[in-house]
Parts: sequence; C-alpha cells; structure tokens
Amino acid sequence: MNTNWQNLISIDPDIRFGKPIITGTRICVSDILSWLSTGMSYEDTIEDFPELKKEHILASLAFAANRENITKIIAA
Repeated sequence: MNTNWQNLISIDPDIRFGKPIITGTRICVSDILSWLSTGMSYEDTIEDFPELKKEHILASLAFAANRENITKIIAA
C-alpha cells in the first residue's frame, strides 16, 4: 500500500497546538505512535477510534520516518 502522508496529515496552529494531526480529526500523529509503541494493534486502534483507517496509521508511521530522515545534528 502506497501511503502519501502529505494528503492525510496536516498542521494547523489552532488545532492541538499545531501538532501534526490526521486531517479532519483532532487525533495527533504522536498519539498514534504512542499507542503503537505500547503494543496496541492497528485493529485495536481503529476499534477505539473508528474515524481512523489503516491508511492513517501508515501515514503516521511514514510521517515519523520522514521526520527522522530529515533530522540532522549540528555540532556546536
């Protein structure tokens, strides 16, 4: 499944203090990543938050991977 996270994730300073969210919801990417990190399955996440789809979870992972890929450490 090819997930284009740019179409599914947005940042709005008026929603959740500007954290990246699933577009059309108030669910933060960081919330989804936290749920996954505690062992919550895709199915459990979707059951608890029916407005989410598997593509939203995959977009959150892709967004995080992209952020990690572009992060650079600059020596002082």
